[in-house]
Amino acid sequence: MADSSSSPQRATASCFCGTVQLELPVEGPDLTQIFICHCHDCRKLTASVFTTAFCVRDSSLSHLRGESSLKTYARSSTIASGNTMTNYFCEECGTLMYRRSSGFPGLSITRVGTVDDVSLHDTKLKPRVEVWCQSRVGWFAGVEGIEKSDDQAAL
Repeated sequence: MADSSSSPQRATASCFCGTVQLELPVEGPDLTQIFICHCHDCRKLTASVFTTAFCVRDSSLSHLRGESSLKTYARSSTIASGNTMTNYFCEECGTLMYRRSSGFPGLSITRVGTVDDVSLHDTKLKPRVEVWCQSRVGWFAGVEGIEKSDDQAAL
């Protein structure tokens, strides 16, 4: 299974079955944003009502194992921004490891839930902004004290 090792600036992230494991920044200049997204595509893609993700520079994302087990799926027709979004999934278990948008070249959008050290979910990976808030479900008022945006401009 996945290692849970992390350093002050980097951590590992793995898929559900452990086939794919990444190493990526959880602080510093290569971590560009941490956010909650309420767009309809994120809802469908995660089978939930929002997703929690963070953007890292592609140059700082390392594949420790399983890169050849990643499959891609690209789509633009339903992406609210109009960009093409390419999704990188584990072919074994289907876990979405990261996304890359034509609108944000050089960045990977990774999922907080894949980070192996779950203590980082409450600390270094706490969201800073919510995007596509106009699509947020009515029963969730949002995260108190963070910036809100009706599009991806805050990213």
